[in-house]
Amino acid sequence: MNQTNQINQLLSLISSRQALVAIIGLGYVGLPLAREFLKAGFPVLGFDVDQKKVQMLRRGESYIKHVDGDFIREKVKDGRLRVTSDYESLKEARALVICLPTPLGKHREPDLSYVLNSTREIAKILRKGQVVVLESTTYPGTTDEEMLPILESSGLKVGEDFFLGYSPEREDPGNRDFSTGTIPKVVSGITENCLQVVKALYDQVVVKTVPVSSTRVAEATKILENTYRAVNIALVNELKVVFEGMGIDIWEVIEAAKTKPFGFQAFYPGPGLGGHCIPIDPFYLTWKAREYHIHTRFIELAGQINTNMPQYVVDKTIKALNQRGVPIKGARILVVGVAYKPDVDDDRESPAFVIMDLLEQAGALVDYHDPYIPRLRPGRRCRVEKESVPLNGESISNYHCLVIVTNHSNVDYRLIREKARLVIDTRNALKLKGLVNGNVIKA
Repeated sequence: MNQTNQINQLLSLISSRQALVAIIGLGYVGLPLAREFLKAGFPVLGFDVDQKKVQMLRRGESYIKHVDGDFIREKVKDGRLRVTSDYESLKEARALVICLPTPLGKHREPDLSYVLNSTREIAKILRKGQVVVLESTTYPGTTDEEMLPILESSGLKVGEDFFLGYSPEREDPGNRDFSTGTIPKVVSGITENCLQVVKALYDQVVVKTVPVSSTRVAEATKILENTYRAVNIALVNELKVVFEGMGIDIWEVIEAAKTKPFGFQAFYPGPGLGGHCIPIDPFYLTWKAREYHIHTRFIELAGQINTNMPQYVVDKTIKALNQRGVPIKGARILVVGVAYKPDVDDDRESPAFVIMDLLEQAGALVDYHDPYIPRLRPGRRCRVEKESVPLNGESISNYHCLVIVTNHSNVDYRLIREKARLVIDTRNALKLKGLVNGNVIKA
């Protein structure tokens, strides 16, 4: 089959929604994306090396709060969704979308092992007429410098035999206004043919595609989006500390400033950054910039400020307890919320774990309450197994202090205000409910 027929056949399968779409990595990005392709009528092959996820999905169970288990069950039952951990099965697919984690190593260097190992496996089964798209956040140059040579080692030619592109995920768990399908999607390709195929694929499932000139531009777009947030959050975190020393409430300042109808966007301080994107993605750019002998001082300063916020919260907690005659050693403390943001079951990179660890190192006895995360397992983030403590009048009164780290909307803040001896509020949660008195300290 010649090049023109190759691309026309693939575009026809995509436009008729007959192309089998393989989603590689079924986490907080991959599973919602799989849902959108299923909703659009595509057959979907879900792939994950985590056997627990594979078995749950095969039973029609969802492990992500905002992905409906009934919908998954229906699609598994009618055969539109198949789930596997066998790379060999991916040769059946026409579109392969990689949604794998890109964490940082212990020295804040990019860890592309998940993406590149998967790319090597794909290269073994790659065939003519397939399109491969990376969605994972990474530094500019990953798709063309790292992935392309691996895939072309198969003997196939990009833009002719197979197609390669990058389209950064913009998933925002818990967002009631925007979901995967209603967020405009940046798309790119290694060649013009690649871009045409990638755009056609996503045109079927999202409200709008935004084509850009290269995969590097698309990769840089994602880095910019998250660096913008990280830097602005660092700014208000620093101002929180400065204004507190002046006796000024940063939250009141922000509310006043955001009445300006132009030139200002409100960002809010907190106990540190969480989630997979904002605490991590800017450092991908920092690492890549060193290759060009460029020092990203602004990004690194923002990272330093945000990384220091958990210690600030702990220092405020210790000081407030001391003022009440309670030493931190032996103090009973309840952390309210360990998810990285409100109303989600995602605790990736949550500052709550750093705060809990620092408090325990200081000698405190720390428990937690989170309505979305019933149990913590020992590992990198938590040293011992813990279960979420019920939040009621009796349990609250057992603690010397409650530290609000995540402001879930279904937490009874009125009860906290009434029963807690001391509240360290890192999210202004009580003030926003009009529940502030002498036992509430902002941090």
